[in-house]
Amino acid sequence: MTTARRRVLRSAPPTVTNARHQQRLARDRERLTKERAALARWMTRLKRAFHAVEKHQAKIARIERRLNQTQT
Repeated sequence: MTTARRRVLRSAPPTVTNARHQQRLARDRERLTKERAALARWMTRLKRAFHAVEKHQAKIARIERRLNQTQT
């Protein structure tokens, strides 16, 4: 015979006052805006650096091909 599962009784989570909740939401929105702006700045730098590395790799590959062709 099977028995029903027992339920764990927990107290209700503490209620947060509405004003405090609104302040936290406003603070989090402000932080989100600042973090998004910082990420956008870093992405610009990252893209610029990535393309510079790509250019250098292409130049090196071109020079190596030219050297290999002239040596053989």
